[in-house]
Amino acid sequence: MSITIENILLIGSVLLFMSVVAGKTSYRFGIPTLVLFLFIGMLSGSEGFGGIYFNDPKIAQFIGIVSLNIILFSGGLDTRWKEIKPVFFQGITLSTIGVFITALTLGVFIWLITDFTIYEGLLLGSIVSSTDAAAVFSILRSKKMALKNNLRPLLELESGSNDPMAYVLTITFLGLVMSPEQGFLAVIPVFLRQMILGTIMGFVFGKVSKMIINGIRLELDGLYTVLVLSLLFFTFAFTDAIGGNGFLAIYLCGVYLGNQDIIHKKTILKMFDGLAWLMQIVLFLTLGLLVFPSQLLPVAGLGLLISAFLIFVARPLSIFIGLLPFKMKLRSKVYVSWVGLRGAVPIVFATYPLIAGIEKANLIFNIVFFISLTSVLLQGTTLEKVAKWLKVSMPEKIKKKSNVEQFLDEYAKTRMVEIEVPEDNIAVGQKIIDLRFPPNSIIAMINRNKKFFTPNGSTIIESHDILVVLADNQLGINNIYEVLEIPRPE
Repeated sequence: MSITIENILLIGSVLLFMSVVAGKTSYRFGIPTLVLFLFIGMLSGSEGFGGIYFNDPKIAQFIGIVSLNIILFSGGLDTRWKEIKPVFFQGITLSTIGVFITALTLGVFIWLITDFTIYEGLLLGSIVSSTDAAAVFSILRSKKMALKNNLRPLLELESGSNDPMAYVLTITFLGLVMSPEQGFLAVIPVFLRQMILGTIMGFVFGKVSKMIINGIRLELDGLYTVLVLSLLFFTFAFTDAIGGNGFLAIYLCGVYLGNQDIIHKKTILKMFDGLAWLMQIVLFLTLGLLVFPSQLLPVAGLGLLISAFLIFVARPLSIFIGLLPFKMKLRSKVYVSWVGLRGAVPIVFATYPLIAGIEKANLIFNIVFFISLTSVLLQGTTLEKVAKWLKVSMPEKIKKKSNVEQFLDEYAKTRMVEIEVPEDNIAVGQKIIDLRFPPNSIIAMINRNKKFFTPNGSTIIESHDILVVLADNQLGINNIYEVLEIPRPE
């Protein structure tokens, strides 16, 4: 079956439905959801039951880039600075030096055991050098895994920030494969420009995005998500256009926005969580359609050998070398090395050689697909068991909370007060989001002209409003009076 305008919605809706249903039941059998998305795509392809012929790496790459934009941005939004701060330097070290060591070690190994040139080996090593954010986020968060010693924020920070390094290395060695005469030193300035501009643009667009989101007044709340979507795509495209790394920029932009007070923040977070899952499903289905299962069998032996070396040698070596300057228990390092999941990102990067048309492009793509599949199957299905075996997981009674407990943790306050806003108060005419209320307090309701309503961040305070304020403690109430510059009642 060929994909046409007439049947694409029917095919797409059926595949999405199958993926959602499969994802609902997959963990009963200990199978990561993302693997099922891949299998559904493969079974629906030209060599499967669906008979859908899809062999366009350019379209797959486009879908992959759009999906990674949303997945990385959503991961950044969910990253709390107070959680990653203790492990920030460890995470950045693993996402840069660790990725480079993995690519170098694996690339040399491939060069030694195959007929690949050194640059072709390093290209393949670079493509699979980073852990996959989609796989790590989806497995850790869907299983609600709680880990000791700040391991979870470290793993999420590493997986969310190491794709840019792998991307730069992939483009670098692809260029060297196509033009070996230019030499490795010639690409160092390109690498530095990508990383530096990506970092700068991430924080610049983060601040600009916050100003736009809080400054613009949209009548329809749902448009705020559309606004944020436009900002994230512009961040990626503009950064890429000036020679920076767009993936790094959107991740850092997401981290910045996720730790700021923005209008409709909870709505935006929930919406992007759903969008990220949709993009993961679409991405894995597309990559499943792109592969031809019959081409995987001839590379199975080589793929298993390379995958085993990556999992048991290259990844642990990069972790132990990268974490040498930091104090960390041996069992924690071993677990970090085990959570080296390869998923959709390496397969997306493997489309670059296909589009460039280099000699071993098809072989590289099939090996990468095989490595990603075995990684998620072996490592993804054993994360909980290995965490318990290494004693780095939190006890069940600590990590699992009921919905009521989670609600109380987030919303429960112990102090309430009603504050009337004087006519000449500094808050009059300002949005709530601009008042910079303490993080441990909220305006639950506003009594305006004897009518109560629930405000949001864009609500403008009027004179004689009676604010019903909730706070964690009396200190929080006192801070609110100070913010509003209203004398505290005796």
